[in-house]
Amino acid sequence: MVASKTQILVIAVTLIVFGLGLTLYKSITLGLPLIPDQYQDVWTIESKVSFQPADGPVEVALSLPGDHNGWANLNENFSSSGFGFTVIEDELGRHARWTKQTLDDPATVYYKIQVYQQSRELASPSASPTLPKLLKLTEDQEKAFAFFVGNLREKSVDDESFVSLLLQEFLSGTTNQEVQFILNSTHVGKINAILQLLTFAGIPAHPIKGIELEDGRRKQTLSVLLEIYNGKQWVVFNPDNGASGLPEDFFIWERSDDAVLTVIGGKKSKVEFALVNNSLPLRTVISMEQQSNKFALLDFSIYALPVEQQGIFKGLLLIPVAALVVVFMRVFVGLSTSGTFMPILIALALIQTTLLVGLAIFLLVVGVGLWIRSYLSHMNLLLVSRVASVVIVVILLMAVIAILSYKLGIDQALNVTFFPTIILAWTIERMSILWEEEGGHEVLVQGGGSLIVAVLAYVVLANHYVEHLTFNFPELLITLLGVILLMGKYTGYRLSELYRFREMKKQL
Repeated sequence: MVASKTQILVIAVTLIVFGLGLTLYKSITLGLPLIPDQYQDVWTIESKVSFQPADGPVEVALSLPGDHNGWANLNENFSSSGFGFTVIEDELGRHARWTKQTLDDPATVYYKIQVYQQSRELASPSASPTLPKLLKLTEDQEKAFAFFVGNLREKSVDDESFVSLLLQEFLSGTTNQEVQFILNSTHVGKINAILQLLTFAGIPAHPIKGIELEDGRRKQTLSVLLEIYNGKQWVVFNPDNGASGLPEDFFIWERSDDAVLTVIGGKKSKVEFALVNNSLPLRTVISMEQQSNKFALLDFSIYALPVEQQGIFKGLLLIPVAALVVVFMRVFVGLSTSGTFMPILIALALIQTTLLVGLAIFLLVVGVGLWIRSYLSHMNLLLVSRVASVVIVVILLMAVIAILSYKLGIDQALNVTFFPTIILAWTIERMSILWEEEGGHEVLVQGGGSLIVAVLAYVVLANHYVEHLTFNFPELLITLLGVILLMGKYTGYRLSELYRFREMKKQL
């Protein structure tokens, strides 16, 4: 017994010291701050270009973001994956080019950039305003263009109001015969049809291709805005809603109608983007990039991973912190919970749905699930069939909640899918059995304990400082492991036992 305690003590202390040592090393030597008040939001954007082989040599050209969009480029990385690689700069901008003589298997190349926003103001395009080339129109098309543009000119007072009316017509295109005729006869798509109409009206315009920045997004594609010249300055419009002005958190990739991706010698090509947001001092990001080779063996940062995996780890690294909260509340406080991991999963779901909405969803699903489970218990079903039935019921409930929340405009409830379906179903099954064996009081004790622990874990996980430490110093998880090992050897009184033995205390 003594040897076991000594062994655990030695292992735990070693883990704690090792984790803290790595953390101090990264803070002192690599410059990562421990205090999250010196921050600049830094976005890591990774483009993933995938394609399949075709006949002949392969050449892949990807347009790179310029420096005229209000964002500063900290660094960029390219993955060639056996291809020849060059960066070309010409009057059209910067392009990454991958080349290979032969290609036998599907291939993927990456481009990753780290940027931060300097200003919301866009610099004017380097080229002077010019009208794009107009399509060769048939007589009927020309009449439709002239009628459509003339009608909007009569209703507008300037170029900006003309563009607003034009976009509104396209947004209600299902009831506009002219819009339908233009789209069906030109076969150029909505954006190009709008550009052709603007050209016909004598208004210089070009598309803006960019990315809507949202932390953790994966497999995102480029969105398109329109930039028109009103005679004095360039103005941005959103063709999806007709609003003017550059949307917040929109990163411009290309300000022209040129193709972002060109693949020769390949087929079924596509480009997808993954995003992750981190708050870091600029000097830290630059220092890490410059010293990555020197400190590669000891730097446990996950910034070297693809952005898609970074977004996944950003959430996974919070789970050990939630586990620490669960262990503390069960070992030292003495709260009973419905399983060990249920409070952790609830806490993670609450982060996505917000606290009050998440609790309401959980109580509603579990409450209705228990009622339906009580009905199933009278049918004498096998355990597997009963649990499977509850799983289906839970999924249907979540679908109903999502649809109703969408109709009512409660956006937070749309994240109901973040609740673990199988765990919810099993929790309903366990609570139902507990109700039959121990009574409703024990269900309330364990269910209430699970919610209390989940809320406390949510408060900890939602703290920006905790997120900063876990993501930038993942070696602290080694320290957490040591602390949890020490907690596992505790056999003393729990705080809840002060209430349990209150009568004995009075007698003393």
